[in-house]
Amino acid sequence: MTDVSQKGEVYRRLGVRPIINAAGTVTRLGGSRTRPEAIAAMAEATNTLVDMDELNAQAGEVIARVTGAEAGFVCNGAASGLILQAAAVIAGKDPALAQRLPQTDGMKNEIVIQTMHRFPYDQAYRAAGAKLVTVGTARRCPEWELEAAINDRTAAVAYLVSPFLARTGLSLTRVAEIAHAHDVPVIVDGASMVPPRANLTRYIEMGADMVTISGGKGIRGPQGSGLLFGRKDLIEAATANASPNQFLGRGMKVSKEEIIGFVTALEIFVGEDEDSEMKRFRAMSQRIVDALIEIPGLQVSIEHDEYDFLIPSAVMKFENSLAGPSKAEFMSALETGDPPIYLQGTFLPDGQVSVDPFNVGDDELEVLIRRLREELV
Repeated sequence: MTDVSQKGEVYRRLGVRPIINAAGTVTRLGGSRTRPEAIAAMAEATNTLVDMDELNAQAGEVIARVTGAEAGFVCNGAASGLILQAAAVIAGKDPALAQRLPQTDGMKNEIVIQTMHRFPYDQAYRAAGAKLVTVGTARRCPEWELEAAINDRTAAVAYLVSPFLARTGLSLTRVAEIAHAHDVPVIVDGASMVPPRANLTRYIEMGADMVTISGGKGIRGPQGSGLLFGRKDLIEAATANASPNQFLGRGMKVSKEEIIGFVTALEIFVGEDEDSEMKRFRAMSQRIVDALIEIPGLQVSIEHDEYDFLIPSAVMKFENSLAGPSKAEFMSALETGDPPIYLQGTFLPDGQVSVDPFNVGDDELEVLIRRLREELV
């Protein structure tokens, strides 16, 4: 087994320290480990040239089959999928309109979104020229308010599905019913919502017209890949605005190698035994719980649900009686240590952090547990 301290020499040569990422599939921490099979497929693809339109079309067929949607497209990460969603519902396949983006004056350019679904990445919609129309409050959204916001300038209704999101707003099913009654499509951001694999088909079944999900997170494809899928006419419109066409999406190109790597990773992902995968993550989390459970003032438990903790994770709750560091001090000590260790604390309440085992290698788990105890005991 490779010693943790010897991994990542290619980064060390640049003066970059390899980390232990126990925060999940976070982009700023590298996303996830690309599958070896995907890397091998990319290496095989790199020296052969193809027609990119044909490759995009055939890769889209794979995505459609896996998701149960009418069509699919490999995009440059989920964030570019949002830009292409907006371009598709605003400009469609009209090259004259596509060329104008992000200037959308006089076009159907409003995207309605619930207040509780506003998030940093909704800038991607605005990057395509959309004007966001916010409805509801941080806690709820009455149906009449969504109805009232839809007019002849409405291009779509956006819906966010994400861990640690307020779930007191209108459901996706109800949003789709209201939007479709006005002949308005619903576009969904589910970037980090797989696994579970069921989410690859769930949102279309609930009425979504176009969905984007990251390819470089749970699927473990190339970090710069994503999948966009949904109604055939909308995916065709997104494709028309995307690379290799010379419109807004040209700068968000996905290379031939990345497309092949992503498709390879996706087909492996959907064929894996999810129960066995979750048992492994639960066993890893249990080892962390067992190592920390007797520390006075610290509550440790395994959390796993369909909303927030999509894989079994060890959650630590700092009580007032804890004699050790505060949450901020604890995380800072781990991040500045050797090796740097990152936990998930951004979305959790004050005094809580979690260990997400998705990116933790078996050879890293012992180091992780040792460092957690060093900083807490």
